[in-house]
Amino acid sequence: MEINGVAHTFITAGDFEASVAFYRRLLPFLGLKEVAATDRLYYCVGGRTGFGVQAPDPEHAGQRFVQARVGLHHHCWRAREREDVDALFAFLQELGATIVHGPQTDPWAPGYYSVLFEDPDGIRLELNHVPGRGLFGTPSQKVGDPG
Repeated sequence: MEINGVAHTFITAGDFEASVAFYRRLLPFLGLKEVAATDRLYYCVGGRTGFGVQAPDPEHAGQRFVQARVGLHHHCWRAREREDVDALFAFLQELGATIVHGPQTDPWAPGYYSVLFEDPDGIRLELNHVPGRGLFGTPSQKVGDPG
């Protein structure tokens, strides 16, 4: 078997209303289209990827994400062009998002270029660009190995 990508990612927001307001702007900017919006769910699809936000159970409302806890570390979308990373960085500044690091080159793969930021609950999100097919085109290449 060989999987064909990631179908969707769902997060649970501590502050559902603030998160939906954020993602209603971010996800369409990334090219995802809204396909579901209820009082407990917001879901968009695009680029063969789905991303959803759901409301927390009442006992968890208002809690914030802690990156080093067991569970999600961060979510990363892959950009088609390096300039897309720069465009998102400018958009995030307009949005007032918390930027962890601005566009920068990282050692994870040759040409790896990314912006890392947080949603209103502190969930870390990334957009990266890797030239060519990146790690997807070189099965023997290891993360951090310049190949």
